[in-house]
Amino acid sequence: MLYLILAILCSSMVQVVMRLSTDRVTNNMSMLAMNYVVCTLIAAFDTGFGSLFPTGSPGMGVALGVGFAQGLLYLLAFIWLQLNNRRNGIVLSASFMKLGLLVPMAVSIFLFGEEPGVLHILGFGLAIFSIILINYEPGGGSQASFKLGLITLLLIGGLGDVMAKLYQEWGTTELSAQFLFYTFASALLLSIGLLIYKKERPGKMELLFGTLVSFPNYFSSKFLLGALEQLDAVIVYPCYNVATIFLATLAGIWLFREQLRKRQWIAIFIIVVALVLLNL
Repeated sequence: MLYLILAILCSSMVQVVMRLSTDRVTNNMSMLAMNYVVCTLIAAFDTGFGSLFPTGSPGMGVALGVGFAQGLLYLLAFIWLQLNNRRNGIVLSASFMKLGLLVPMAVSIFLFGEEPGVLHILGFGLAIFSIILINYEPGGGSQASFKLGLITLLLIGGLGDVMAKLYQEWGTTELSAQFLFYTFASALLLSIGLLIYKKERPGKMELLFGTLVSFPNYFSSKFLLGALEQLDAVIVYPCYNVATIFLATLAGIWLFREQLRKRQWIAIFIIVVALVLLNL
């Protein structure tokens, strides 16, 4: 449970830093690339520079393959989220991105045979409802003009989360650090390729906030992987996603003086109930 709590705290810190960068960063891709630079360096240090590519290890193929897939999906999710923000608006895009937790839940149940209890199912249902409620804008004009893009965003975001579960099932614990290094290194190489293609250069703010977001970003992935080794995914993913929303919302109220509507307060109460049920 400790790993799950730490993963939630780190993920919430990512949201806070991203919120701080909103009015200060003009080139999100440059900030993302800087984030992957630092994440890759942290992963290399955490792994040990002499152990990044161990020879003769039977789990290397899984670590490389799943790590590369996760890095690619991380980057695709970011790009696809930006596209949907432009075409479908921030509200719908954020909702579908968060609903991507349906994908790892389905994989855990149907592929790996995990069986949630009745209270877990009820908690999961409440978690989904709270995500929809907290992002719902009645009459706000948030109508999808690119519906396929929303479905694709849900799948890409969800598949990115699935990779940690796949590695936990198919990989070896001894190579978990290498797996994270391959994840962030592949995302770094791909993002640098995009920057070169677009001829963009990061400014001071992109370098600063990219560095700030990298530490909680790396450790949220590390602790999430640890949580999946201790707990079932049908508990980890809903708690991870919904608790992150909960803490990020509280941070928005306390740090940024954001005002919540009545339905959003109701959604927060539902989130608390869902978290209780998921942990019974």
